[in-house]
Amino acid sequence: MQVSNQKVVSIHYTLTDNEGQILDTSNGREPLAYIQGMQNIIPGLESALEGKTTGDKVHVVISPENAYGNRNEELMQAIPRSAFGDVEDIQPGMQFQMETANGPIIITVTKVEGDEVFIDGNHPLAGQELTFDVEIMDVRDATAEEIEHGHVHS
Repeated sequence: MQVSNQKVVSIHYTLTDNEGQILDTSNGREPLAYIQGMQNIIPGLESALEGKTTGDKVHVVISPENAYGNRNEELMQAIPRSAFGDVEDIQPGMQFQMETANGPIIITVTKVEGDEVFIDGNHPLAGQELTFDVEIMDVRDATAEEIEHGHVHS
């Protein structure tokens, strides 16, 4: 069966950066399962897997525009410490979920100075070219319930 819209695709993958450093992998875990065409994975990877079948291996380099986007400097800003409520020990590297007009985003604390907390709302991989090595383990029809919910059920 070919990878196409509304198919559940199970893959093993290794994600590396331009220096060949492994950023994420499914090795040693269950394959990642997603529904093709439901935007469950980045667009460039979804495109690269379209039309492939079980057993196919894919090596693809994905530009930032087809991954997590380019870095947006407007997503880097200073906000008052009071915005973090009862959290007292705020440290660089900590991540929080923040509600925005466009829905929730994950922010990363980059610096703390007095009563100001500097945050970055960009995805940690924004602006990076990403390399995926993927093996397609299985392709099946998604159930009506999976399509309705927009994600794979166990």
